[in-house]
Amino acid sequence: MTDLAFASMRKGPPAPSAAVEKITLNSVAHEMRDPFDIGDALALLAASGEAVTVYLPEDVFVMARIDAVDPEHSSFTLDLASHAVLPAGRITLVAALNGNAKLQCDIVLDEAIVPGEARLASLPFPGACLVLNRRAEPRLDAPLGASHIARFVVLGKVYELPLYDFSSGGVGLRATPSEALELYVGKRLQGVELELGPSLLIRADLEIRLMRPFRTFLLGQQVQVGCRISHISMQMREHLEQVVERVAQR
Repeated sequence: MTDLAFASMRKGPPAPSAAVEKITLNSVAHEMRDPFDIGDALALLAASGEAVTVYLPEDVFVMARIDAVDPEHSSFTLDLASHAVLPAGRITLVAALNGNAKLQCDIVLDEAIVPGEARLASLPFPGACLVLNRRAEPRLDAPLGASHIARFVVLGKVYELPLYDFSSGGVGLRATPSEALELYVGKRLQGVELELGPSLLIRADLEIRLMRPFRTFLLGQQVQVGCRISHISMQMREHLEQVVERVAQR
């Protein structure tokens, strides 16, 4: 998927009504510390133009977007929606991530940052981020060594994409950039055959809810395709829930 395609999906400047509340102390959130994962999450926010809520002292907040990410120098550029000054001390950035999670990170500034031209401010990668997963069902990684494939047809072309995770409510697929050209958020895939191991085949209709580029050391550039099950027969759902329960017990 080209940079131009992702730019066309980017949202407009954020309004105060798009503010995202902080993750509460009693939330079941996990901590992300890998700089690669943090950079990947920030790059996803930059590609989508998702609103970022920047909390200043005393919970005063300003709205922003991430303009660019520089993984080589572990920094990113914040595009503030106003000419606000970021004071010295701790600031907190909060944003919705993928529509299924909330990302929150703290950055301690040694001195105040006055945004330069076009309200841009350069910030270092945070040392850690909190991620609150808001999925209705927990996703399970597809077991290694087993055949887990989604097979479907789009515009006469047969797709066979590997599953990297699944749940009773949806599946995550992995595609190459060329395979992802005909796929987009909101597209419905009918009659998808989900091969969950050597002896179970489930048929269901899927709706694409997430498209996210990422890179792996072995396969290079890839695209994550998150799908929600939009229609499935009662019998097929029972089989799927049995597989989910079996894998979860492992």
